[in-house]
Amino acid sequence: MTQQAKGQFINVGVIGAGGRMGRMLIEAVQDNPQTSLSAAIERQGSSLVGADAGEVAAIGRLGIQVVDDLSAVIDDIDVLIDFSLPDATEQNMQICAEHQVAMVIGTTGFSTQQEQVLFEASKHTAIVYAGNYSTGVNLSLKLLNMAAKAFGTDADVEVIEAHHKHKIDAPSGTAYMMAEAVAEARGQHLKDVANYGREGQTGARETGTIGIHAIRGGEIIGDHTVMFIADGEVVEITHRARARMTFAAGAVRAATWIIQQQAGQYNMQDVLGLNE
Repeated sequence: MTQQAKGQFINVGVIGAGGRMGRMLIEAVQDNPQTSLSAAIERQGSSLVGADAGEVAAIGRLGIQVVDDLSAVIDDIDVLIDFSLPDATEQNMQICAEHQVAMVIGTTGFSTQQEQVLFEASKHTAIVYAGNYSTGVNLSLKLLNMAAKAFGTDADVEVIEAHHKHKIDAPSGTAYMMAEAVAEARGQHLKDVANYGREGQTGARETGTIGIHAIRGGEIIGDHTVMFIADGEVVEITHRARARMTFAAGAVRAATWIIQQQAGQYNMQDVLGLNE
């Protein structure tokens, strides 16, 4: 069933309202002329519960109190944006599916079982699920598809990503997306060809494999480079994020798009029309 906004604006709920990304999402929601914050959710026990969400995001009072129970505010939400942790997102998907509330999910590091929960939830509501919501990254994925088809396995492929020292998963969701884009274009399954870093006596590089490497340090927002290394030439496709608001604004853009879609699972390239 096509999602419908409940009022003049698309009412958006934000999970993890007090986190760095959550605060930016609140600001991005309020900056978008099509959306309005209707709920801000934090974990149980958070000191921010009861605080005004606008003051938490440092954009002024909004009259929306931070709560610790999604179920208590689910009826006020048209689209839920969730950039939290896999276990929390798994529960949130089940709640949104039950109430047919659309979702924009940026959580990474799902287990196979949690990916199945996502698949089941998408039978009941519309969900955008992407490892990265920037326009530039998703354009890069399109370019990677083209390069991988052109080179085939004549070029060795290495994916290198760098993030801040606080990031808890590796490689990044974006690195996986990029590696999967290459593998899919070459007719491969990433799990069969991925090589996560190298150490010791690794032997010669096996043709068709995809190297994936993670760097952590400082306050790097997110840098990703994919190298196509052929005999006699190297092509590099690089994306460097310089502001986290890029991701937040992209997620809100996805929220304005998903509200018009039928139940199912979509990605940011669908939102941008790059899959047409």
